[in-house]
Amino acid sequence: MKNSLLIMFVALCTALSFAEGPKVKTGIDVLKKNNFDILKGKRVGLITNPTGVDGNLKSTVDILFESKACKLVALFGPEHGVRGDYSAGDEISSYTDKTTGLTVYSLYGKYKKPSADILKDIDVLVYDIQDIGCRSYTYISTMGLAMEAAAENNKEFVVLDRPNPLGGLKVEGNLVEDSLISFVSQFKIPYVYGLTCGELARLLNDEGMLKNGVKCKLTVVPMKGWKRKMSFKETGLQWVPASPHIPNTESAIYYVTTGIMGELEVVSEGVGYPLPFQTFAAEWIDAQKLADKMNGLNLEGVIFRPINFKPYYGTGAKKDLHGVQIHITDYRKFNLMSLQFLFMQVNHQLYPDKNLFELCKKDRINMFDKVSGSAKVRELFTQNFKYSDIEDFLGKDVKSFKEKSKKYYLYK
Repeated sequence: MKNSLLIMFVALCTALSFAEGPKVKTGIDVLKKNNFDILKGKRVGLITNPTGVDGNLKSTVDILFESKACKLVALFGPEHGVRGDYSAGDEISSYTDKTTGLTVYSLYGKYKKPSADILKDIDVLVYDIQDIGCRSYTYISTMGLAMEAAAENNKEFVVLDRPNPLGGLKVEGNLVEDSLISFVSQFKIPYVYGLTCGELARLLNDEGMLKNGVKCKLTVVPMKGWKRKMSFKETGLQWVPASPHIPNTESAIYYVTTGIMGELEVVSEGVGYPLPFQTFAAEWIDAQKLADKMNGLNLEGVIFRPINFKPYYGTGAKKDLHGVQIHITDYRKFNLMSLQFLFMQVNHQLYPDKNLFELCKKDRINMFDKVSGSAKVRELFTQNFKYSDIEDFLGKDVKSFKEKSKKYYLYK
């Protein structure tokens, strides 16, 4: 009898927890609860993608389109489009959204920010996209350029805030140098910047990081219940794939560990196989030897397992590749960026004739430098192929950025 009562109690508690919904309320949920107060009577242009959903997974597009408080008049699509039906790197033209009949203006094609002509019939731009906390992921570039457009055209800009899946404590990497500012490194921030998109918007706006130091009329709708130490799973929110190769919350973490090296397109980081950003693999590698050497580094929070696979597409497509799968047990305990450089260090020790920078196409080196934010990362590293040679350089801006960004924190 006691066991039956205990089971019933646990079931009731579980049911109540589901009924209460996620622990964290994102910006769109808070906006709804406030009856769309800051948007009342305004013509809205929405910058979003499939990640823009409320706690019940209803699209922000549909929420604003159905709202009587404001009028949704235009949609703006980042990389992959508003409905997520474009692949990485695809240039997108403007088109009509079938569900709402609204025009979708592409911000990932010929133009990367809204023009004055497009904005003339809009009062406020609203941004609602789940980011992954990494500088080279292009959604924050879209946000910043749209903020510039809002400032230049005297339009309001609203950010509906969302969690940083890397948390709000981890910061890694050097600042971007002026000569390497690009859409994959649009602003002078670290590679891992430890801010929510709302906090980042505040920093970009108030620190004069937008073009010509312009400032927009910015409003951030903060989340309720988010803490800086939270992992995404701890929020209770459902993860919607941020892009085709970021299918789950862990993908955002793995992206940082292999994404820079992946730009060389020589060693498979798992894109094109069901382990995006979770592998180091190539035809020449002995999987067990590599696993032994990587595990021999005794890195806390990560284990390397031998793996053999054949990617369906991408680097090494339809070839038998050998290497390691990265198994992260605690991403807080090690420097995420370091893994790709430690792999290249070990690869050089085992296979000194397999220099990734010599095996790649020349244009890929330029991309490597852009996402690194400085050519010095590559130049210093390739002198001896030792991570220790670049460790200080990668960390040189972390402390000062943390201090600068604290005044823009919205959460503890």
